[in-house]
Amino acid sequence: MALDAVRRPSDAVCHLSHGQCDWLGAETFGSEPYQKLAIVVDVSSFSELGLSPSILEALHDVGYEHPSPIQEQAIPPLLEGRDVIGQAQTGSGKTAAFGLPMIEYVDPSEDEVQALVLTPTRELCIQVTQALRAYGARSGVDVVAVFGGAPIRSQQSQLRAGGHIVVGTVGRVKDLISRHSLMLHSCRFVVLDEADEMLDLGFIEDVERILSLTPSSRQTALFSATMPPPIRRLAEQYLYQPVTVRVKAATLTVETVEQFALEVKPREKVDRLVEVLQSERPAQAIVFVRTKIRCDELNRKLRERGMDVRALHGDMTQGARDGVMIAFKSGRLPLLVATDVAARGLDISGVSHVINFDVPTSPDVYVHRTGRTARVGRSGRAITLFEPRQRKEIQAIENHAGVRLAPWVKDAHVAPTPVQARPRRHSKPHVSPDGDGVGRTLIVSAGRSAGLEPSDIIHAITAATGLDGEAVRNVRVLERFTFVEVPEHAAQRVVSMVDGTQIRGQRLRLEPART
Repeated sequence: MALDAVRRPSDAVCHLSHGQCDWLGAETFGSEPYQKLAIVVDVSSFSELGLSPSILEALHDVGYEHPSPIQEQAIPPLLEGRDVIGQAQTGSGKTAAFGLPMIEYVDPSEDEVQALVLTPTRELCIQVTQALRAYGARSGVDVVAVFGGAPIRSQQSQLRAGGHIVVGTVGRVKDLISRHSLMLHSCRFVVLDEADEMLDLGFIEDVERILSLTPSSRQTALFSATMPPPIRRLAEQYLYQPVTVRVKAATLTVETVEQFALEVKPREKVDRLVEVLQSERPAQAIVFVRTKIRCDELNRKLRERGMDVRALHGDMTQGARDGVMIAFKSGRLPLLVATDVAARGLDISGVSHVINFDVPTSPDVYVHRTGRTARVGRSGRAITLFEPRQRKEIQAIENHAGVRLAPWVKDAHVAPTPVQARPRRHSKPHVSPDGDGVGRTLIVSAGRSAGLEPSDIIHAITAATGLDGEAVRNVRVLERFTFVEVPEHAAQRVVSMVDGTQIRGQRLRLEPART
C-alpha cells in the first residue's frame, strides 16, 4: 500500500477509485493556493491499511474481508491524523472508514470523551453506535449513544460512567452540553456524518456551535453524499487542509443485484410471496409494502404461516421500531415487512433479498428499495410482484431506472444489472409516498420551542384531512417553525383545514413554501 501526496491548484479535487486519480476543477476547499491531496494505491485487505491486530480481529469477527473504496482511500490519511472530506452515499462503508481510525485513536485508559460523531437522525445514530461497538469490541472502547426520544437521565448516567466515543444527534448533544453532562474539552476526533442531511434539517448552526466547543487541534472528518455550498463553507471553515476523497459514480450504484419481476393474480399474491420466500431461502429479506395497514396485514398472514417476521411502519412507537431494527440489524430477525418511510434509515449489510410485494410508486422508490440489498460490494436479489394491470408500471421502472427485470422462476439467475442511484435534488419536487404525483412543502409556524414533535404535525394533518399518514413525509421540526411535505394535489386542502388548529396550546399557521 502506497500513499503519496501531490500539490495541485486549489480548484482541483482528487477523484479516487481503486488507485486511480483524476483532477477536477469543480470545487474548492480552503483558501490556500495549493492543496495537499492523497493518491491511494489499491489494496486487497484491511491488514494492508495499517490497522492494529485487535481491530483486524474485530473485523474478522463481523465478517469483513476486503475494504470498500471509501475505506481504502479514507482510512490511511485519517490514521495519519489528516482531516478528511469523504463524498460517499449510505451503503458505501463510510462508518468503518471513519470508525476504524477513530478506535485506533482512542485511549481506553483515559475516562474522557475523546471522539464525537454527529448524526442527523436517531436511526443513523443507533446504527453507527452498533457498528463502532462491534469494531471496538476487542479494544476496550466504550461507545455511548445519545439521541432524542429517549430518557435524557439514562444517557447522562452513561456519560458519567464513562464513554470514550459519543455518537449523537445534534439536538441531544447540544442539550447535554448545556446541562454540563457532556464535556468536549478532550474531544480531539470529530466526525460529521451525512452532513448534507444536517443541512436539510436546519442543524448547521448547531453543528458549528458544537464544533466551537471542541479543541482547535482536533482532527475532523466530514462525510456527505452531496456537497452543496453551505457544506463546502463549513468544511472550509472547520477543516484544516483536508484530504478530499470522492467515490466514483460507478461505486455509487447497485451493480451486484439480480433483478426479477413476477406477475401474480391479486388473490394469489400472498401465496406467491410465500412460494418465493420458500424457494429463495433468503439470509435476510425486506418485503416492501405501500401502506401501514397492508404492512400489518401481511405481517399477520406470514406469521400465521409460521414465518419469523416482524413489521416496521410509522404508526409503531419509537421503542417498538427500535426493537425491530436492533433485532434485524443483529441478524436475529430474518424477515422484515416494511413501508418505504419506516425503512428509510435502514443500512444493513446482511440483507440478501428485497421483495416488492407492492409495486414501487416511482422508479426512484424502486432504486431506493433495491439499494437496501447488495451493500458494501455484496450481491443481492430483488424481486417485484405485480398484477396484470400494473405491467405499464413495471415498464416505466425499466425505462426510467435503466434496468431489465427478468421473469422470476425457481432457481432463476441473471446477470446483475446496475441500478443508477439518482443524485438528490434539493429544490425539486419529490414523488409522494401515496403515489399521487409530486409533493409540496408547507411551512408550519411553530417548532421545538413550542414543544412540537413530528408526530404532532402528522396527527394534526391526518385528523383534519383524512390523508393517510404515509402521505405526510419529511417532517422537519426546527426551533421556531416546521417543514412538512404533502401531496401536491392535497396541499391547499391541508393549508385550509389545518391552519388555525391548536396543538400544545399553540395555534398553527400554515403556508406553502416558496420554491
